[in-house]
Amino acid sequence: MIKRAAAAAIGGALAVGAVPVVLGAVGFTGAGITASSLAAKMMSAAAMANGGGVAAGSLVATLQSVGAAGLSTSSNILLGSVGSAFGALLGGAKKAPSSSPPGGPRAEGDQPGENVPQVEPPKLPLGSEKHEK
Repeated sequence: MIKRAAAAAIGGALAVGAVPVVLGAVGFTGAGITASSLAAKMMSAAAMANGGGVAAGSLVATLQSVGAAGLSTSSNILLGSVGSAFGALLGGAKKAPSSSPPGGPRAEGDQPGENVPQVEPPKLPLGSEKHEK
């Protein structure tokens, strides 16, 4: 349980902390769009598609706004919640139990055939036996 909670906390922190880093690396900075970056190419494509300007509310405009001012508190809460959920999901994944090799060491009293339930073969109903003459 503690492992899942720690993974959730780490996932939430990473999600919130990664946004400014990723946006800055792509070219959306507080000082504007970085020349020759992916952000500059996105802005150029958006401007050509809109006849020379970038439309308000478009992806490029929104990313530039977040790159310049950061996310709002409610956006950080939402992003942190989603990151925490993914962290808990990934942190709670269980590994398949490893099986010991066939000839590997055995625990004391763990002999082959021990603790194996004995199953009787099914009995045929009465009168179904063949009579020999």
